[in-house]
Amino acid sequence: MEPTTLTSERLLLRPLGPQDINAVYEAAQDPAIQRWTTIPSPYARSDAETFAGKIAPQAWRDGTEYCFAIFPRGGGPLLGVMGVMARGRGGAEIGFWAAAGHRGHGYVTEAVLLLARWAFTQIGVDRLEWRAEVGNTASRAVAERAGFTIEGVLRAGTVNKGTRRDAWVGSLLPSDLGLPSTLPHLPARA
Repeated sequence: MEPTTLTSERLLLRPLGPQDINAVYEAAQDPAIQRWTTIPSPYARSDAETFAGKIAPQAWRDGTEYCFAIFPRGGGPLLGVMGVMARGRGGAEIGFWAAAGHRGHGYVTEAVLLLARWAFTQIGVDRLEWRAEVGNTASRAVAERAGFTIEGVLRAGTVNKGTRRDAWVGSLLPSDLGLPSTLPHLPARA
């Protein structure tokens, strides 16, 4: 897929790339980002060069992940990074982090909704899954504000820093945003 830029009232999401290496490196020095995400810790400049300069652009070309840098629409500093990763037929997983100093303003929730609509309408996603290590209450709050249904806890459901950890899991469906699905959904009946 060709790289795409998305905009909302306050935000501009554009494909993460080499021009973001410095900003990603600086933001990723935040202990909270290193604690709650699977990025390397400590986070070296070479990690940012590899991720923003090589992995993210290649994943766009391969269609396996669509990673975006989040900025204020009128220009300004990096607010965060988010991506949608393909997970089988019609499934994808969303991941995100917000730069310190830019949390608590609703930017990531707004960006999640913008990216979810794009994923549902442009790349054929029928189920968008969110996961976070149990205890990452900030990530869970974003998911809940964006309309994700929290489905439970996956025991040993994620690996972070070489350790299996329990993970919350939730999902967002196109119908949650008033959008059609590519396949019909037959909900379970109790």
